[in-house]
Amino acid sequence: MQRYTELENLLVPVLDSLEYDLVRLMMRTDGNRKVLQVMIERKDLVPVTVDDCEKASKEISAVLDVEDPISDAYDLEVSSCGLDRPLVRPADFVRFAGYAAKLETELPFNGCKHFKGIISGLSEAEEVRFKPEDSDEELLIPFSALKKAKLIITDELIKQVTKGNKGF
Repeated sequence: MQRYTELENLLVPVLDSLEYDLVRLMMRTDGNRKVLQVMIERKDLVPVTVDDCEKASKEISAVLDVEDPISDAYDLEVSSCGLDRPLVRPADFVRFAGYAAKLETELPFNGCKHFKGIISGLSEAEEVRFKPEDSDEELLIPFSALKKAKLIITDELIKQVTKGNKGF
């Protein structure tokens, strides 16, 4: 999974002071413009609101204006994770054990790079325990081998969210 260490080092303290966690930082191209996407979640796991995004955006923008770590023109986009949130930290695979996800590895693993199934957790060796939907066997995929991972929106996930369970 791609890392933006310099930007993370600038933004994590800002977000920490606001009681947010950085979930994902990504530079993407949208037509002819670059967009710096900063995906956040609240430390208390209450759903992120538009006001939260606005508050974080103002503080992030101020730091980026002063430090100027990006030489090209870009737009800043601060957003919540959403239900189909990316899974970017080893702890995400513990937190979301039992839920459906899509995983993509950098290199083929057991002959495949794309997996869809249920997260079982994380081993002590930071291997994602994962049960593909087309298999009876659980896979142990090294966290370091992942290129992308995200939750899949399912009825069970929606049910947990509508029950008001924190963490979604």
